[in-house]
Amino acid sequence: MVIGVPKEIKDHEARVALVPAGVRALHQHGHQILVQAGAGLGSSIRDHEYEEAGATIIGSAAEVWAKADLVAKVKEPQPSEFQYFRPGLILFTYLHLAPIPETTKALLDARVAGVAYETIREADGSLPLLTPMSEVAGRMAVQVGARYLEAPNGGRGILLGGIPGVAPAKVVILGGGIVGHNSAKIAHGMGADVTIIDRNLNRLRELDDIYNAGVTTLASNEYTIKESLRQADLLIGAVLIPGASAPRLVTREMLKTMKRGSVLVDVAIDQGGCFESSRATTHSEPTYYVEDLLHYCVSNMPAAVAHTSTFGLTNATFPYLLQLAEKGLAKACHESAAIAEGVNTYEGHITYPAVAESQGRAFKPLSELL
Repeated sequence: MVIGVPKEIKDHEARVALVPAGVRALHQHGHQILVQAGAGLGSSIRDHEYEEAGATIIGSAAEVWAKADLVAKVKEPQPSEFQYFRPGLILFTYLHLAPIPETTKALLDARVAGVAYETIREADGSLPLLTPMSEVAGRMAVQVGARYLEAPNGGRGILLGGIPGVAPAKVVILGGGIVGHNSAKIAHGMGADVTIIDRNLNRLRELDDIYNAGVTTLASNEYTIKESLRQADLLIGAVLIPGASAPRLVTREMLKTMKRGSVLVDVAIDQGGCFESSRATTHSEPTYYVEDLLHYCVSNMPAAVAHTSTFGLTNATFPYLLQLAEKGLAKACHESAAIAEGVNTYEGHITYPAVAESQGRAFKPLSELL
């Protein structure tokens, strides 16, 4: 199979979908790997490292897309890349289609097989390709929040961990999954007063055991969220419904009760965001204010630490990429329920129910199409 790795073009997106070790392994299995020139530079990987591993360096994105049977990316394709779509192409990347119907339409119109990292699910319920970037984003959310709480950056002038005689910042985290747990780990380690809110009581019990009562855990409901927001200096949105739009847990009315200059970091923005006031931002223009509250809603947060993120991501994605390359999409899906669940679009149909529901479109099971 010919596998193409184009350079990412989303704002400040410096990650890359394949590292030299992966190129070497694919090459040894007889596959051809085309890497766009400069694709790895943002992650500190030079072209000659790819060449030494067995890749061919291609000058233009158009040529990579045109020659590849399978294109591996990191972020969802941007509108300028829609022109490269064609029937039979396999696209393996984060898609996050629920809140972006225009991308869904482009994939359907071109009959592209879109395999989404974020919906590949193993039998134990885990989301192995979402986990590493959720770990990065969760840890980054606290770093970002701490920075923007500083007065010169627009915040309340709060030191996250406080000092003796002065209370630490109050950090409220909506969601106790991978993002929420990693946010809590960093915030707690920095000395903040941390509260995690989740609807899963068993998960709250796990977190309570992990932190030995050092973190407050609360069952999620509208009243609890509203009351917690009144005290929050930093609010982190970390909720997830795989493949679907994020639930809007924080309304504009709730924002009016928060302390002016508090910081809101919406890690759920890839799926539309969990604050009513959220809108996707970029690393170039990361913040805005609503109700005098600083919002940070960058939709590719892990790109800020591209080297760490690229190697963490490709550790997880490579085994699935190898299966797709070795077996082709149909056989890989027949033999792996996890990969089959990753297929969001195929032959002009939406094959992931949460995407169809979010966009009011028709859904067709993949099993009826293969």
